[in-house]
Amino acid sequence: MKIAIIGGGPGGLYFAALMKQLDPAHDITVWERNAPDDTFGFGVVFSDETLGGIENADTTIARGMARRFARWTDIDIHYRGESHTVGGQGFAAMGRKELLHLLQERCHELGVTLRFSTPAPDTGRLRASYDLVVGADGVNSLVRAAHAEVFRPSLDRRHSKYMWLGTDRVFEAFQFFVKQTEWGVMQVHGYPYSATGSTFIVEMHEDVWRRAGFDATEGADLAPGASDEHAVARVRELFADELDGHQVFANNSKWLNFTTVRNERWHHGNLVLIGDAAHTAHFSIGSGTKLAMEDALALAACLHEHPDAEGALTAYETERRPVVESTQRAAQGSLEWFENIGMYVHQEPTQFCFNLLTRSRRITYDNLRTRDPEFADRVDMAFAAAQGLDGVAPAMFQPYRLGELELRNRVIVSPMDMYSAVDGVPGDFHLVHLGSKAMGGAGLVMTEMVCVSPEGRITPGCTGLWNDEQRDSWRRIVSFVHQRSTARIGLQLGHSGRKGSTRLMWEGMDDPLPRDNWEVVGPSPLPYGPGSAVPRELTRADMDRIAEDFVAAARRGAEAGFDLLELHCAHGYLLSSFLSPIANRRTDAYGGPLANRLRFPLEVFDAVREAWPAERPVIVRISATDWVPDGNTEHDAVEIARAFIAHGADAIDVSSGQVTKDERPAFGRSYQTPFADRIRHEVAAATGAAVIAVGAIASYDDVNSLLLAGRADLCAVGRTHLYDPHWTLHAAAEQEYRGPGAAWPVQFGAGGRKPPAARTDAIRPRLSLLRPDPADQAVHLRWTPTRAPAPVP
Repeated sequence: MKIAIIGGGPGGLYFAALMKQLDPAHDITVWERNAPDDTFGFGVVFSDETLGGIENADTTIARGMARRFARWTDIDIHYRGESHTVGGQGFAAMGRKELLHLLQERCHELGVTLRFSTPAPDTGRLRASYDLVVGADGVNSLVRAAHAEVFRPSLDRRHSKYMWLGTDRVFEAFQFFVKQTEWGVMQVHGYPYSATGSTFIVEMHEDVWRRAGFDATEGADLAPGASDEHAVARVRELFADELDGHQVFANNSKWLNFTTVRNERWHHGNLVLIGDAAHTAHFSIGSGTKLAMEDALALAACLHEHPDAEGALTAYETERRPVVESTQRAAQGSLEWFENIGMYVHQEPTQFCFNLLTRSRRITYDNLRTRDPEFADRVDMAFAAAQGLDGVAPAMFQPYRLGELELRNRVIVSPMDMYSAVDGVPGDFHLVHLGSKAMGGAGLVMTEMVCVSPEGRITPGCTGLWNDEQRDSWRRIVSFVHQRSTARIGLQLGHSGRKGSTRLMWEGMDDPLPRDNWEVVGPSPLPYGPGSAVPRELTRADMDRIAEDFVAAARRGAEAGFDLLELHCAHGYLLSSFLSPIANRRTDAYGGPLANRLRFPLEVFDAVREAWPAERPVIVRISATDWVPDGNTEHDAVEIARAFIAHGADAIDVSSGQVTKDERPAFGRSYQTPFADRIRHEVAAATGAAVIAVGAIASYDDVNSLLLAGRADLCAVGRTHLYDPHWTLHAAAEQEYRGPGAAWPVQFGAGGRKPPAARTDAIRPRLSLLRPDPADQAVHLRWTPTRAPAPVP
């Protein structure tokens, strides 16, 4: 093949070296507009997984990198005048300049043509004369920009300012310096990369940056490659304690806003993007260099394995996209955590450290316990001590008091519509469904959305509480839960609004009924989506009648014996649609600004709260974001939560979306928990109200991690309980917990231990005469370049 590579960074050079080794006959040219020594930045960090791939692909480069690595396992977090160390992580870093020189030398050895200080020819010309053109020209890619109509990039410019610097203070481990100043919180990400230097990245929210006067040079016309010397001098002054008498160095150092780059496509004909040209991930979870070199590995392998370029490029994108998108989700969580770091500075130091370490949701409690058991013990004890609880139990099995209601543990079975009622009456199916979940160990089991009127149903199969027959059937279910389990049972009340009169989920979710329709209503005559019924706009009289329906249903729910009531103000149903500017375009007192959109939901809440027994809690489920432009955002969710708490809500159950079919959710593991986290820290913590996290929480490790980090007080788990009705009890068995937070029904007591696994007669090694270096097994390994690395006692 004849290959043109635009960009002489690590990704482009590594790809060139790999392809030349796969076939020396490849004609490969790399264009780089900078000189070979024009290296911007300081150190780069690699994971063990990436290094394994590099070692398999090119042992020469791998050996060269290994000779230059700084290695360590510790993270030091400096916060409120204290330093906390967490071990067992595993890092390898080297100087960016050394890496580039190593890759340049390797390319020269292999016969790759390198053209430095030379802008690449037009991509159209290159595509016509080369078999493959690789855009490896970084975050500001000219290749991507020239073909934007094909790649369809999105560039998300973030809210914090950061600056790459270096220092001659050689850190022994990864450093997080969290500095509380009179202007706000600033942080430093620091790590060693050689025997003589460390990377020193200063970051802060733009508001803090302005208050601190760093904007004095905003808009200054700096020459290419020049640094913002005013800012560098100010950093030296502000971080003198952290530098500890050492120097800070600049190299094209200026304030930047991180830009998350995503592309709908990564290749077009014989043109392909790799590295930052295709995607970026925030520096707080690793290195863009790491991702670029992984791209290069995958692209070279796919070209080697497929007979044609189109098939190879499709395979490359298919292989790498899920990995990159997962990394970007983690990076998004991490960068948003640092953008909002001011929310967490009230936390007790151990919890703050755990929160920081688990910010991206990639590292969890179980990960940390495996890597550093002593730190995990401290996290457990700090969590228990802060709440006056027993420190022996996992966090999920610690009790919780919701108003006057005592819960045995912090696991909730989420409301899940079953669409299996007849005329709104729950039957044997609901008894078995909810009864099995209650006997499965959860602290609280929630009903599906119980509708307040026949017209308020989603489907003909929805349950209701608009008559006494329904109340009595619910009473049977509630009694079973109370008699046969330690769980409490909650009632979720709602009205379908514009999403009503639709088929059963398995017959066509959200599709209108083909016959026997009923009229749907909403705040405005706007359908939920294409093909949905157009709702009639509610009058004041309609709103009064619906509020009365909610009150009557609440009274019946209290008579049925429910322990808790949740008002459903999420997922685009009636009260949710009043809250959302996507569904509510009213021009009266119930539309327009958020305060007006809140008016009717708050009226319903107040009426329900008054009708519901005072000693039993009332909570509210909200959609924290509409996932569409011009819809509600997490900032609106904070104000919505604040309003309901001010009116007496005991908890906010934080879901998201389902307000419009046009939504574009950012699905992923625990993807909704950042919204709960924000509400808890900005509103609920100061008021005593609880926050419930929900949304793709799939493991007990996730639950424990969220609770220990202080992102939520309770966790609602839905689909996982459908997969395993005894999930909570099984989680206790997996964690070897036996206590009041997970009481097995006496009839099932024999199953309260994890079944034995398969046995084997293989003889296990008894002695190891050739023992590994103890330093390699240490939890705490520091970078000490003046001598062999040694474990910290």
